[in-house]
Amino acid sequence: MLENLRLAFRGIWTHKLRSFLTMLGIIIGIASIIAIVSAIEGTNQQIKQNLIGSGSNTVDIQLYQNDWPYELAYNDVPYGIGQITDKEMEDIRDLPQVKAASKYTMRQVYDGVYYKNTTMSGGYVKGVEPDYFSTANLTVKEGRIFTEDECKNFKKLCLVDVHIVKDLFGNEDPLGEIIEIGGDSYLVIGIVTARSTFEPVINTMQDYDTYKQDESGTIYMPLSDWPISYKYDEPENVIVKANSTDDMTLAGKGTADILNSYISPTDDTIKYQSKDLLEQAKQLQQLSSSTNSMLLWIAAISLLVGGIGVMNIMLVSVTERTAEIGLKKAIGARKGKIMIQFLTEAAVLTSLGGLFGVVSGIGLAQIISIISGTPVAISWPAAIIAVVFSMVIGIVFGILPSHQAANLNPIDALRAE
Repeated sequence: MLENLRLAFRGIWTHKLRSFLTMLGIIIGIASIIAIVSAIEGTNQQIKQNLIGSGSNTVDIQLYQNDWPYELAYNDVPYGIGQITDKEMEDIRDLPQVKAASKYTMRQVYDGVYYKNTTMSGGYVKGVEPDYFSTANLTVKEGRIFTEDECKNFKKLCLVDVHIVKDLFGNEDPLGEIIEIGGDSYLVIGIVTARSTFEPVINTMQDYDTYKQDESGTIYMPLSDWPISYKYDEPENVIVKANSTDDMTLAGKGTADILNSYISPTDDTIKYQSKDLLEQAKQLQQLSSSTNSMLLWIAAISLLVGGIGVMNIMLVSVTERTAEIGLKKAIGARKGKIMIQFLTEAAVLTSLGGLFGVVSGIGLAQIISIISGTPVAISWPAAIIAVVFSMVIGIVFGILPSHQAANLNPIDALRAE
């Protein structure tokens, strides 16, 4: 085998230009596939990160009516759905995919929240427990969070996020100020922000709308104070932090199943559902991949053309080396040995083309990313498969020339000299 490899490299080096032109079809095909696969992988990662964000691995489980969140601002408290008990929260925290969990209430407000003469419009008010902030991957930028004792004593305290600071307070320091929520006064004791910042790549209006929704400001008040400003016995939601991004779907579904097992609504269209961003990302990724599959097939055609070029040049090589083949057969070389020699040369030729194609594909992917702004992610398994596939092409398309060389009549081959 080592001798066959040496002869293959010597033959390729002897005819450098011809070998390169033969490999060109393989190089172009592999480079195209690597560039397309890299673009698909990059797009999939962008979709996933745009939806899930910077990796907080949190899932919201809310009360839905059919496919829409149940709006308690405009509907009565549904019969048969009580507040979430400690036993339910214990069951949720026992799920193997769940790292942490906390319950909360939420209302999107367009009025009813004031600071002096400024009204908050389009933001959210959430009633939360102290452990909500760590579960939701939030950290206190300034000030502090409320304590368990303050919640039990119904202290009217609140925290605001950085978007509320900008929209409601402007250039003023919010700490120590009083804001009005639903007609009651709350003391601002802290400013919260996400532990890790994330700026999504915005290419479409859908990306923009999703991002702007995430950018809406939120005020956090103690869950125990919620009935003071809003409704009594209002059903709560749950936020869970999964152990990993891949566990988000199971964590959300498991939590929803537990909550639904404890309720008995008169309307069977009302139930808890998880906002499964990971599943949304997978669906968008499948759509993205399916639209690019045709490009992969088109790129694969060039590999077929490259394989035909390899077969053609190997047939020429057999013709050029007829005398050599005749001499080898005359001194006892068997058909199998000669066939393996030419198959090795074809495989080496296409494998080199595959390697050059991978390098060219990576470079092409980076150029496309710079020019178009499209993210790319190099798929090393795809690169390895591409090189192996190029070797297979060499073997497949080298069979005919190798068979022809192996079956030459040694007398006729020697006479060709």
